[in-house]
Parts: sequence; structure tokens; C-alpha cells
Amino acid sequence: MLRLRSVLSLLLVVITTFLVSCSSPTVKVPDTYTPDRLSQIETFLIPVDEARKGMNTLGEFVKDDNWIDTRTYIHGPFGFLRRDLTYLANTLLPSDKAKAKELVDEIFAHLERLDAAAKDNNSAVTNNEYRNALADFDAYLDLVPTEAS
Repeated sequence: MLRLRSVLSLLLVVITTFLVSCSSPTVKVPDTYTPDRLSQIETFLIPVDEARKGMNTLGEFVKDDNWIDTRTYIHGPFGFLRRDLTYLANTLLPSDKAKAKELVDEIFAHLERLDAAAKDNNSAVTNNEYRNALADFDAYLDLVPTEAS
């Protein structure tokens, strides 16, 4: 009886091992924008769209060489922009997420240099950094889907 129990245990181990090794792997769902994900993106896009409209106001300050309002606008209305852009980037597909995070870093590098140039009253650098920040902001928004793909 003891020998039968040992053989039976060994047989169960072999059968279990066989069944586990023959099972099919889980099917990876292709990355797409689901309606739920698009809804989340739309929510995170609201403050980002407002900030994009605010870039036009910042552009007016830069164009007029209004250094104080330029710096105030960067530190005021754009105070939470990095957080908002990062939240939105985290909702994107993995293929777009890395590029979006890279653009967030570039946008803020331009805004930091714009702030430093405004502090030094440097019109040429301020205009250049504003144009670069605007171009990167638009490139970032181009990564954001508007409908399911």
C-alpha cells in the first residue's frame, strides 16, 4: 500500500507538470485606445488645452518684451503644467509614452531658459525659446489621440 501511494504521488506530479507545461500562454491584448482610456485622456487633456491657449498669452508678453509678466505667467498659470503633461503622457500607449515624456522635458527646458532670459531682459533668447517651447508643445499634442485607433 505504501508503494502504491508513492507511485500515485509521482504519477500526479508528472501529470500536473505535463498539464502546466502544455497550457497555452496568455494572449496579449494589442495596445489600442479603448473608450475608457480615451475618456481618461479627455479628462487629463482639459488643463493641457487651457495651457496651450495660455501659450498665446505668453507669446504676447514675449513679443512686447514684458519681462515681469513673462516670468509671472511662467510661474503662475503654468505652475502645474509639468504635472498635467506628465499625467496625460502616462495615459498614452507605451509606443507614444516615451516620446511624450521626452517632449515634456524639452518643453520645460525651454520654459526654464525663457524664464532665465526674461530675467536678463534678453529679447533674442526669449523669442527663440518661446518658439521652441511652442513647437514642442504642439508636437506633444500631436501624440494625443482624438479618437480610438
